[in-house]
Amino acid sequence: MRRFWMALLAFLGIACIAAAITIPTYLVPKLKVVPLDLDITSDASTVSDEGQAGERFPAVIFDRCSVSESKAAQLNVNLRQQRRSIIVEPSNADQATLQSAQTVLIERVEDADGAETTPTVAAAGDERTCSDGLLTANIDRVSVDRQTSAPNGDVSSLQLEADPEGVPVEDVSVRLDDRKGFQYKFGFGVQQRDYYYYDLNTRQDTVASFVEEKTIDGLDVYHFKTEVPETDLSDLPNPQDEAPLGTILNMPAKWWGISGRGVRANDLIEMHRFGAAVRHVYVEPVTGTIVDGYEEQHQYFRSVDDSEDAPAAIRDFRMDALKANFKWSDTTVSQQVARADKYVGQLRWGGTYVPIILGVLGALFLLGWGWLFFRGRKDDAGTPADPDTPDDGTPGDHDYRPAAAGAGAAAAGAAAAPTEYLGDAEQTTEFGGEAPLRADEYWAPGAAGEQTTGLPPIDPTADTVAFEPLPDLTLPPMPAAPADDFGPLDLPDLPDLPDQPAEQTGDDEFWANPLGDTDFRDNPFGDDQRGRHERPD
Repeated sequence: MRRFWMALLAFLGIACIAAAITIPTYLVPKLKVVPLDLDITSDASTVSDEGQAGERFPAVIFDRCSVSESKAAQLNVNLRQQRRSIIVEPSNADQATLQSAQTVLIERVEDADGAETTPTVAAAGDERTCSDGLLTANIDRVSVDRQTSAPNGDVSSLQLEADPEGVPVEDVSVRLDDRKGFQYKFGFGVQQRDYYYYDLNTRQDTVASFVEEKTIDGLDVYHFKTEVPETDLSDLPNPQDEAPLGTILNMPAKWWGISGRGVRANDLIEMHRFGAAVRHVYVEPVTGTIVDGYEEQHQYFRSVDDSEDAPAAIRDFRMDALKANFKWSDTTVSQQVARADKYVGQLRWGGTYVPIILGVLGALFLLGWGWLFFRGRKDDAGTPADPDTPDDGTPGDHDYRPAAAGAGAAAAGAAAAPTEYLGDAEQTTEFGGEAPLRADEYWAPGAAGEQTTGLPPIDPTADTVAFEPLPDLTLPPMPAAPADDFGPLDLPDLPDLPDQPAEQTGDDEFWANPLGDTDFRDNPFGDDQRGRHERPD
């Protein structure tokens, strides 16, 4: 039974220590990948320039209906940005393809009289008017390396139009080449340094610089800031390889509201739509999860003619097409904090807590094995046992050794002789006397001429003494030698011995050996058994 427990403890100890080493070095890296069940929904609304919510109309947009009117117009609105990111094909063990659908809706509009209206949104597939509540919509698709979360270039496209039935998605999408920056998630183990961040509105990588470390809902995060430079949005082609609708307007000066030296009211003035932005992202550094976001979007019309010959009124003209600060909702932030905290907990348990627990358990198991091992060696070496404890047959319970050499001879001339008894205290008996017997002890007399032995306890009051039979001793069969191993014995012929004179004394005979030896043989069986040697006359 002891061997079983020793083997079990050794196995458990080695297994726990092996697992403590394997989990953080092999299994935890398997957890540090973009999950294939990723499904993130973010919701952001426009806030004031100070980042405060509650203002009814904090954003400004260009009134699309004014294109058919006599003068350009702007609207004070409240906007809501919604984005849902999920995993789609092609995705596998090495890459994950994210599909992120984003819409910007007009929730409230302040009309010219200061009244509040709520625009309606046409159903998918229906014709939309200039007053529709859907401001923009697109679908971004990008494949990323699951370990680094960086784009790998396999899939990278932006869908700008609805895909009618039978029309391939590629026909209504544009390819986004050379995308390098993070977008929906940073990589694992974020450091306090610069990273590339991809801006979808201007289709370019920007540098996100570390700003500070802060806490959001009890979670430690890194604050990064990226500035998107001014970009001419008309240079970003649509699926038909043309400037997107609404990025170039060629209207009379009076429609723009431009007047001044060198400008006539009916002069057609071409304006391009430009975009710039400042984006703030708050990233949980262990998992790279973005838990909060705030962006300052600014799009405006201005002339591309910045030569000295152009009238100053035209060169300096700006009209906001979109000026809005989007901030993630509290609900979205709470969901992302919980998601990040869950991932951090899993990695912390797998990389720290579980290995420590397994390592400690493994050490305890091995210590238990070592204790049983050395205890067994001590028992086998002959540790005295308590004679009052019944013998269970385990080796090492009792240890008796024979009396020292010469003990019997020394006792012959002594009045008393010690008795060798290791299961209890030694006892001394008178030489030739009788030692008291106890049924629960071993006794070896150790008197002169006697041998000290260790025998099982004997009950003198019992009628019979039962002895356990010895186990059968089974020896492996000896292999039979092949018959060819031994040939016939080739012995030399013995020479004939000459007759020698002999003397006979009674029944004894003495022969002289010609080789010089003598052999005296006594005849214990009588002459008739041995035969006679007749001396010749």
